[in-house]
Amino acid sequence: MSTKVSDHVLQRLREWGVEQVFGYPGDGINGLLAAWGRAEDKPRFIQSRHEEMSAFQAVGYAKFSGRLGVCAATSGPGAIHLLNGLYDAKLDHVPVLAIVGQTHRTAMGGSYQQEVDLHTLFKDVASEFVETVTVPEQLPNVLDRAIRTAYARRCPTAVIIPGDVQELDYSAPTHEFKMVPSSLGLSEWTMTPADEALRRAADVLNAGDKPAILIGQGAAHAAAEVERIAELLGAGVAKALLGKDALSDELPYVTGPIGLLGSRPSYELMRDCDTLLTIGSSFPYTQFMPEFGKARAVQIDIDPHMVGMRYPYEVNLVGDARATLQKLIPMLETDRGGREWYDTVCANVRRWHEVMDRRARQSADPINPEYVAAALDPLLPDDVILTSDSGSVANWYARHITMRPGMRGSLSGTLATMGAGVPYAIGAKFAHPDRPVIALVGDGAMQMNGLAEVITAAKYQDRWQDPRLVFAVWNNHDLNQVTWEMRAMEGAPSFLPSQEIPDVQYAAFARTLGLTGIRVEKPGDVEAGWRAALEADGPVVIEFLTDPAVPPIPPHATWEQMEATAASILKGDADRGSMIKQGLKAKVQEFLPGREKQ
Repeated sequence: MSTKVSDHVLQRLREWGVEQVFGYPGDGINGLLAAWGRAEDKPRFIQSRHEEMSAFQAVGYAKFSGRLGVCAATSGPGAIHLLNGLYDAKLDHVPVLAIVGQTHRTAMGGSYQQEVDLHTLFKDVASEFVETVTVPEQLPNVLDRAIRTAYARRCPTAVIIPGDVQELDYSAPTHEFKMVPSSLGLSEWTMTPADEALRRAADVLNAGDKPAILIGQGAAHAAAEVERIAELLGAGVAKALLGKDALSDELPYVTGPIGLLGSRPSYELMRDCDTLLTIGSSFPYTQFMPEFGKARAVQIDIDPHMVGMRYPYEVNLVGDARATLQKLIPMLETDRGGREWYDTVCANVRRWHEVMDRRARQSADPINPEYVAAALDPLLPDDVILTSDSGSVANWYARHITMRPGMRGSLSGTLATMGAGVPYAIGAKFAHPDRPVIALVGDGAMQMNGLAEVITAAKYQDRWQDPRLVFAVWNNHDLNQVTWEMRAMEGAPSFLPSQEIPDVQYAAFARTLGLTGIRVEKPGDVEAGWRAALEADGPVVIEFLTDPAVPPIPPHATWEQMEATAASILKGDADRGSMIKQGLKAKVQEFLPGREKQ
């Protein structure tokens, strides 16, 4: 039997080490589906319930494996559905390849059924590389370049293959004019700045008395070096949410998350520092960084397109975080005198942990959502992978989950889209089938697409050596983050027609699939519920009935935000009584004396 173009696509993916492709079938990729049958499902085709979920699963797989995520979809409608997940990959700098079908070449341009101008569709999201294969000899170069570009630029790329091209006999490019041969492989490489730039950066850092470090996901492979430079400088370390797992939260100088979902010690660190070192982060909220002119700053980033645009950095170092820090550290002064700044940072961190503990233990109706996350924290396995959805649950993930060495976690950072938590978790499970995975999800995201993907988890549960896959739902009948944003930023009361959502029986739905479903309705049952979920022998949906009136607003809320929230109360917010009670209870914890003073 002759080798078809579709056969060669799968062969080439195998040669690149691709082990699974997340996709959904359609007649635009019938040729590829037939090839999968001939190839005995190698690489494995992982069927989602929706193409957007396939893309998110590919992103989750890539984030937690460090390898290429691959998704596949049919022509017009399927390709369109991929876009949100691909934009998530683009904005969070994740290598993902999309393989999509197209109508036959004979019908292209004829307004044929399901025909969409895919080049225009993908022109932005896959701007680094998108190409259509029109003849067999073109295939290896296009596919190889798409994969190499995805890895090198840390971005999504797209390869479009018309249905009739998939069925053609494959023939390799020849040694002729206007043929483009190709080859496999991409060596590892390391970029470091010039020595002169490193010396200028060292001069800035050595001159500071109150240093702060901000890290993101680009520092994830440089934890030892970040620890070393923080200890040398006597610096506090704040973390953008994509860098939450880049450094252990158990270190005394790690101030935790920064920004709208951040911690008070991170806010204080940036407010009071005189020197800033940013490593592998493009944290966008300038208002949470030092005031302009107050701090001298240095940035390290591997992408020259991403340096120097979030803060007026004095030195921009383009290079790999680990390699750059290894060259920079020997240039730093080791005798820096007093440690008053360092001691202040550590004291602020200790007090913050006490505040968060007290906030989590406040009563609510029926369950405090902060307590749900706080109760999980000490129960987390050392090798757990956590995913969080967008919404108020991301606040509890950011502030109450203590990342320890070996733990992993992520969410849709820059796009901040709803609906990524569950498919991320499934992608993570395929990346690490021997590790426990927990998705932290709000009820809005669970209704948006999470429930359907629980079906996917049920379908593939026998593929995973470690059976633990937990989908945890904060069920408060409210699109809670937006509700609070309306109150705090617009001074508007909750608009129930847009914010109130149905009370769905999430645990009961899981049980209809033969999975474990747990519904927790009382605070006293929260810890036992988590333990039961973590001890189950397969996927679990556990839902907690939580109070929507517990505020996720920043602990360092501005007077403007407080005034706007008060205005929403005066305008007749439907939940105003509970808002006042829970808001005061949460805020007062910051003003209570620390344990060492009691």
